[in-house]
Amino acid sequence: MKTQGALLWEFNQPWSIEEIEIGEPRRREVKVRMEAAGMCHSDHHLVTGGIPMAGFPVLGGHEGAGVIEEVGPDVEDLAVGDHVVLSFIPSCGKCPSCQAGLRNLCDLGALLLAGTSVSDGTHRVTARGKDVFPMTLLGTFAPYAVVHQSSVVKIDPSVPFEVACLVGCGVTTGYGSATRAADIRPGEDVAVIGIGGLGIAALQGAVHCGARYIFAVDPVEWKREQALKFGATHAYATIEEATAACAEITAGGMAKKVVVTVGEAHGRDIDTWLGITAKAGTCVVTAMGNLVENEATLNLAMLSLLQKRLQGTIFGGGNPHYDIPQLLSMYKAGKLNLDDMVTRQYRLDQINEGYQDMLDGKNIRGVIRFTDADR
Repeated sequence: MKTQGALLWEFNQPWSIEEIEIGEPRRREVKVRMEAAGMCHSDHHLVTGGIPMAGFPVLGGHEGAGVIEEVGPDVEDLAVGDHVVLSFIPSCGKCPSCQAGLRNLCDLGALLLAGTSVSDGTHRVTARGKDVFPMTLLGTFAPYAVVHQSSVVKIDPSVPFEVACLVGCGVTTGYGSATRAADIRPGEDVAVIGIGGLGIAALQGAVHCGARYIFAVDPVEWKREQALKFGATHAYATIEEATAACAEITAGGMAKKVVVTVGEAHGRDIDTWLGITAKAGTCVVTAMGNLVENEATLNLAMLSLLQKRLQGTIFGGGNPHYDIPQLLSMYKAGKLNLDDMVTRQYRLDQINEGYQDMLDGKNIRGVIRFTDADR
């Protein structure tokens, strides 16, 4: 079928809305009519080259929610009409990683940047006669997607699509970074560095875990105001200000758990993040760095002498097929504030405006809502 999509043809160029052709679902694949797509910072890394796909053009988008329109052969537990969220990491449930309880590290994740289908290694999307590489096997910046069942999670149909799409990446990653990767315990002091979609989700996770003080760090004043609204006890413009205040408020104890959710992680900042981390504390780096950056600055002696832990995480260390419905059930129960995380909704042809708003610090999360005009 022919439709539209947001394509990237080379680095450091704007997204181009143009005609694409999407193939029919094959074995264990479904076709989803997309209703909403979240605008995550990771897709901007495609633009800068921080996350290089296997080739161009790239079809962006890895947060999305919609309705199944067609089911291919051998699909299990999914049917036409199901409301679904697309998980940016597939989770097969059968590989050694999944069997070990690391479903966020499913072996199918090795294909995330390859742009070819899990089912048969071929391309499902073309444009201008060329094969297209969809972001994380999804490509949600288009009103339709053909994806493998391992990337599809059935959800409660009463959840609004603009809210549901957020748990395909940002909310699940941020919340899990606090509750799983950092393993925040009641009474612990926490710092969240970077207040975007992931940061707000991490902050809510810290609140739910019973953190005592929550120090939010972001250079944008409006985002600091949002952090306080979502449960932070203190907010600062710089890590230096936060570190000094944290030392005073905690009588030198510092933050037992630190979650880093900045737009782009740089190795030169690691020692600064560890500086606000308490002895025997954990610093969780959720933010993505450039895939070709290999240098980091940290005092190895202090890392050892103060027994600090530097922890990476992807998808918050969780299980997408469990966590996505669970988080949405919390939303339905009024325990998780997702509505206020959606700052603004955009049309597909406003995608470049939406990403500029993100870079300008105007959004917690922008969401693309698809209309009949896009299809």
